[in-house]
Amino acid sequence: MRTMIDFYLNLPIRFGKQNAFATRMGAGVYQCKTYSELLTDAKNLAAGLSDSLSERDKVAIFADNSYEWMQTSIATTLLGAIDVPRASDVTDQDILYILNHSESKVLFVETISVLEKVIRLEKELEFLKEIILFDPPKGSLGIKSKSIKIKTLQELVETGIQKRKQDSFDQMFLNHTIKESDLFTMIYTSGTTGTPKGVMLTHRNILFQLEHLPLRLKKGDKTLSILPIWHIFERIFEIFSLSYGACTYYSSVRTLKEDLRFVKPHFMASAPRLWESIYSGIKGTLNKSSQTKQKMFSLSLFFAKRFFHSRQVITGNVLDIHPLVFWRQWIRFVYHFVRFFLVCFPYFFFDFLVLSKIRKATGGELRGSVSGGGALPFHVDEFFNMIGIPVLEGYGMTETAPVLAMRTFEEIIPGSVGKLFPQTELRLVDLHTGEVFLDTEIGQFVFGRKGEIHVKGKQVMAGYYKNPDATNKVLVNGWLNTGDLGIFTSNHNLRIVGRSKETIVLLGGENVEPVPIESKILESEWIDQCMVVGQDQKFLSALVYPNLNRFEGISETNFWNQKELIQKMEAEIKTKVNSQTGFKSFERVVGVIVIPKPFEVGDELTAKLSLKRHVITEKYKKEIETLYQSK
Repeated sequence: MRTMIDFYLNLPIRFGKQNAFATRMGAGVYQCKTYSELLTDAKNLAAGLSDSLSERDKVAIFADNSYEWMQTSIATTLLGAIDVPRASDVTDQDILYILNHSESKVLFVETISVLEKVIRLEKELEFLKEIILFDPPKGSLGIKSKSIKIKTLQELVETGIQKRKQDSFDQMFLNHTIKESDLFTMIYTSGTTGTPKGVMLTHRNILFQLEHLPLRLKKGDKTLSILPIWHIFERIFEIFSLSYGACTYYSSVRTLKEDLRFVKPHFMASAPRLWESIYSGIKGTLNKSSQTKQKMFSLSLFFAKRFFHSRQVITGNVLDIHPLVFWRQWIRFVYHFVRFFLVCFPYFFFDFLVLSKIRKATGGELRGSVSGGGALPFHVDEFFNMIGIPVLEGYGMTETAPVLAMRTFEEIIPGSVGKLFPQTELRLVDLHTGEVFLDTEIGQFVFGRKGEIHVKGKQVMAGYYKNPDATNKVLVNGWLNTGDLGIFTSNHNLRIVGRSKETIVLLGGENVEPVPIESKILESEWIDQCMVVGQDQKFLSALVYPNLNRFEGISETNFWNQKELIQKMEAEIKTKVNSQTGFKSFERVVGVIVIPKPFEVGDELTAKLSLKRHVITEKYKKEIETLYQSK
């Protein structure tokens, strides 16, 4: 296959009557579309759009996960155009910047409210000629524009059906000039730290991912879609599912519990926050259970942990940062080999009695999940892999379409993001001296030393659209500076340890990575969310939001002022972050601020549930200043 056009056109030939997508109509009720229907619907839409678009034109999509989203994206690709996706929660600034900067001629919107936003701004839109609405209201649309045509998706499809009745019309999908180096999609970064940048991803970028993702699905497998489809991680996963003839069921965080039970998925893409939430839910339910059930669960985890760790050593899946001498390896192997067989029987006994019931809550058929979009806390990572729900953490970014490294079922090593993709090179660069101390391209390896991650491979973007300065800052001679900090382990796995841009520099000159500290704090059952602060201060502090389910008699209206709760937060953090748990003296958290409300998507969190650190810091600026003044 040369392009994604070839990929899509080949799907009905390979999977015809298999279900491709399923839309939730209610609890346990899903409307399915086959592969043949998917391509027919996409071709009809493409035919309806053909008079409005030329090859390499831009088509914006402001909508959330849905069958119509994929239909629109595929139709755009079949015409050789480039989609520019964004969620339906676009702001006025997003609308103006993305549509004008990308020079999008056509815009698809999901809801009437987004349409109204765009029309309100139409005088400032330079290139937009046509808007297509996915979900029109019953009756008259009631919205008019002087300069922009407004149509519905169904109107375009009906026009396309008539056009395709011409015998030779479908030949246009084959007679294109698109090459693998042409753009497939253009994704604008969130812009939380400045002007959004349009990441240009080519057909080759996407096809390279499909060829090398170290996963296998079966024809007819069921996968769940819960992450934002305009992010490349979820989108690649849905395209990957198509490549194996699997069926994607559209779900959401709100309906996930029900959908797991009814769909019984085999696989899903997920974000760390989802697993943290499920983990907290399991712990919360357990805390309300009887003493007998709590003891049974503790015993189950006791044996599961030992079984899992010993199996990891026997199979060689251990997070060895530095190489171990042979005799140490041998002693460790013998010890765990013996322990493995000693714990086998009690493990399987308690697994059947207790842990299997937790797995059934995911539908009972879940073979695994890929976690991406942020760092998975180690205790959460270990917990799910330990109880028999494999979580394959991966690493990448929008600029790399997105995967650079990923764990496999054969090599699950909690704390790592697995091995690098084939034909992908890695450099680690010293942040202070600029020294390249690890370079896989020339076979230069240094294990256990932290450095900034630079990568090169066919998944690396073409650059930032109309922004050569930003492109040249991160992309030099084919090497992309990810801005992440990593360590290369002795068994050639990559471990992510923070962000160079997130690094906190204390007054004493010490560089501190907040992510490992935050991950450790979040192991506490008493703390639901946290963010470490301390730039240019003498010591670190933490903004925390407590797990209110653990507190009895605490008023939710002013709990952040209650002395008892603050003292408990301080005590919990001290037990987690100290020299015994592996932290240096300057990494200890001294001050604690209990915040009045949890971090939320669209406010303090990105759509990928990552912390908007500068937003949170600005929001609680007074509280942070007051804390440091009082200390």
